[in-house]
Amino acid sequence: MKLPRAFYDRPTLDVAQDLVGKVLVHQRRGVRTSGAIVEVEAYIGEADPACHAAPGPTRRNEPLYGAPGRAYVYLNYGIHHLVNVVTEAHGSPAAVLIRALDPIEGLDVMRRRRARGRKDRRTRGELSAWTPHELCRGPGNLTIAMGITLAENRVDLAGDRLFIEDRGLPVGPLAWGPRIGINVGTEQPWRIYVEGHPAVSKALPLRTRRRTEITGQH
Repeated sequence: MKLPRAFYDRPTLDVAQDLVGKVLVHQRRGVRTSGAIVEVEAYIGEADPACHAAPGPTRRNEPLYGAPGRAYVYLNYGIHHLVNVVTEAHGSPAAVLIRALDPIEGLDVMRRRRARGRKDRRTRGELSAWTPHELCRGPGNLTIAMGITLAENRVDLAGDRLFIEDRGLPVGPLAWGPRIGINVGTEQPWRIYVEGHPAVSKALPLRTRRRTEITGQH
């Protein structure tokens, strides 16, 4: 079942937690790829120095201020596309970055895209032995594997091109910890992931905590 718009029109940390275990689907040129979300990060408002909304409204971050339930895709350091889900009410800039997937559909396509799209020096034979959990580990790798580019920026997640489904997949224990790959706002424990999952980023914090320990919420 495709997630309704109301799913995204909620507090960002609630959306982030509930996205883990849901399935990101991309249909491009008749090719379908998908993967279960196993790691995300929340970015919330102009007061969050790591959020793109920190400097206030700009042409680049305009989607963050728009309607919830749309994709916010941007080019990071001129190298990788990163895909985010816009959350909260119109005018409240916030989003959830999708950091890692456990691939479900289109693994061969993902391997070919990764071979073409990244600076990996492996031979074709080595790529064929690439484990599924390596394909979408990291936010830049997953967009390459899924074929997500700036063309998906602002796409309505209620449509048929890029969307998220609830397939009722079982989800392992979740852990909350500091966001990674950033230089500011690292004190915020807004990274949520399936604890021990092989597709989750390797740069884990020294100590992970449950959300109840951080916010008192469940």
